[in-house]
Amino acid sequence: MEYGFTTAAYVVAAVLFILSLGGLSGQESAKRAVWYGIAGMALAVAATLYGPGAGLWWLSVALIAGGGVLGWIVAQRVQMTEMPQLVAAMHSLVGLAAVFIGFNTHIEMTRLADLLALAGDPAAAAALSPERLVELGTLAETLTGFAAKIASKTPVEIAILRIETFLGVFIGAVTFTGSVIAFGKLAGKVDGKATKLPGGHLLNAAAAAISLILLIVYLQTGSSIALIVMTLAALFIGYHLIMGIGGADMPVVVSMLNSYSGWAAAAIGFSLSNDLLIVVGALVGSSGAILSYIMCKAMNRSFISVILGGFGGTTGPAMEVTGEQIAIDAEGVAAALNDADSIIIIPGYGMAVAQAQQSVSELTRKLRAKGKNVRFAIHPVAGRLPGHMNVLLAEAKVPYDIVLEMDEINEDFPETDVAIVIGSNDIVNPAAQEDPNSPIAGMPVLECWKAKQVFVSKRGQGTGYSGIENPLFYKENTRMFYGDAKKSLDSLLPMIE
Repeated sequence: MEYGFTTAAYVVAAVLFILSLGGLSGQESAKRAVWYGIAGMALAVAATLYGPGAGLWWLSVALIAGGGVLGWIVAQRVQMTEMPQLVAAMHSLVGLAAVFIGFNTHIEMTRLADLLALAGDPAAAAALSPERLVELGTLAETLTGFAAKIASKTPVEIAILRIETFLGVFIGAVTFTGSVIAFGKLAGKVDGKATKLPGGHLLNAAAAAISLILLIVYLQTGSSIALIVMTLAALFIGYHLIMGIGGADMPVVVSMLNSYSGWAAAAIGFSLSNDLLIVVGALVGSSGAILSYIMCKAMNRSFISVILGGFGGTTGPAMEVTGEQIAIDAEGVAAALNDADSIIIIPGYGMAVAQAQQSVSELTRKLRAKGKNVRFAIHPVAGRLPGHMNVLLAEAKVPYDIVLEMDEINEDFPETDVAIVIGSNDIVNPAAQEDPNSPIAGMPVLECWKAKQVFVSKRGQGTGYSGIENPLFYKENTRMFYGDAKKSLDSLLPMIE
């Protein structure tokens, strides 16, 4: 009965998770998709607690309650602008869980080593004392749950389990430290620039080579030292790998770490013989990998170039930027908006930092009430997380149908009266098309400079997160609307008539 219920519940939960992932592809269905995911996870947890090998009910309930309270507190405190940091932090916990479960599997295999040796070679009993044989017999009769599963495995299956355990710990350790560093960079607690130790990628390669050698050692001997040393090497790889990636690549990094956490979960699912964990891990891992590919394509980058760090590569001196940045006040922007018929708004991370999405929504509402065609242009890597801008605009109740992706709206800029850039830099940088020596040469960008007028809401004259100069700010049809984005937009609202 327990096995039948658990299997059926896992199948239903897997279907709910698939529906959840599918629904997240569209803004209209995203809220429903989140509830599918919540229902699937609740069912999975309930089935696991009720299923075979379950026990320690009070401890399980206490841990679930404690985790639920902590999750509620965090969700209440975290702002929408801090969602990328939260996602990175959650990935680190998945990686750490994979490490702990892997070590638990190793400890169980070590504890049952003599019993497993007897199962693989009955003649080995001659080398054991009668007392030890009695102890092993008693142990075999009392085993339950995961330990009983391990004891029932053949030598070949134990070898496979060691590989699964080793890979789960390796991927989990890389995910853990990599996600911690990504969290630090997104939160501004770690320098966002690409930083490597002397030796650069050779250190990562050496750590990976050592881990491969240790895999062979662990497969043959089950050595605890081999597993511990590999874990330290993997922790270093995660740290050094992400430290060597610049802040401008963080959207891809977050997506990549999401994929890593999925594969770590899948590897541990194999170790635990948990079908649902395997399915969910594969779903998360593959969807994260696909999303990473989409992000890289949107940046005209190869996945390997992102992993190797740095934002693009220069082949010569950058094109000299001429002209000056011309400022404009709120009255001038308001006058242009009142006269315009078509307006495209381009949000970026600056909007998130200023928490200006509500002001943007109100501005949009007032302009549309006057019969103006207002739309939003979203670049795939705008913000610090894939879909970051879409989430903020949805929170501010901006209609879904006027939020368009880059490929859907880029050709409309020449017929647009006003383009408003709010806290964006690299995704609207014409140097990607005009300067072959630019670090972002070839990256698809929003061609807002083709609009009749461009207003850039920006705090100051800095170069943005990636440190690349933007010729857009110096073009004849561009005016700089300096100041905090929220305050600047709020000053516009009374003037829109």
